[in-house]
Amino acid sequence: MKKFLLLPLLALLAALSARAQPARSELVARVESCEAILQEFQSRRQLAIPPAVWQRAKAIVVLNQFKAGFLLGVQDGYGIIMVKKPDGRWSIPVIINANEASLGFQLGAKAVESVFIITDDAMPRLLFTQRFNIGVDAKAVAGPRAAESERINENLLRTPMLAYTKAVGLYAGATVKAGHISRNDKANFALYNTRYTMPELLYSDWVTPPAEVQPIMALVQSLAP
Repeated sequence: MKKFLLLPLLALLAALSARAQPARSELVARVESCEAILQEFQSRRQLAIPPAVWQRAKAIVVLNQFKAGFLLGVQDGYGIIMVKKPDGRWSIPVIINANEASLGFQLGAKAVESVFIITDDAMPRLLFTQRFNIGVDAKAVAGPRAAESERINENLLRTPMLAYTKAVGLYAGATVKAGHISRNDKANFALYNTRYTMPELLYSDWVTPPAEVQPIMALVQSLAP
């Protein structure tokens, strides 16, 4: 039985890794979808990230993920990361992978949209050399919402990573899983027409932001000037 379950898992993971790199237009759409997620969070008081949290932001991660399956489920997705530079300007959005494989009894589907506010300068650099497992490599706690002013306190604001998540759909079952986010240099090569990798894209000014990414840069800059 274990072998029966393992074979489709390996086949599915191999198929995911073998997928062709998306066209640039799809990569632009990914950035735009992350912008839309952030706009939706901020437009709804029950979801919105309060100004006190944005004032502490040193980096932001926006993820768009989807989970589905029966017996076997694979959560696939993507996101962007941006960092705040010493002069107060925000970097260009850098595309990242957000994948999770799981094995167990599962039924249903769930779309998950997440925003993580990082208040620590060093944490984004963990992605330079390794996959980054939220909850393992860095503890993330639920951040206070704009509608929950009583939850905003100094101890909470000092947390290195504050999480804001919205889920849609149904999902049930016991799973064994290993979730992570990781860098996606190939996607960024195509999006920015450059051979610079994540460190240079986040912390240098060597790439002129194309028109397609300027709206999310302006949005984040307005939220966390």
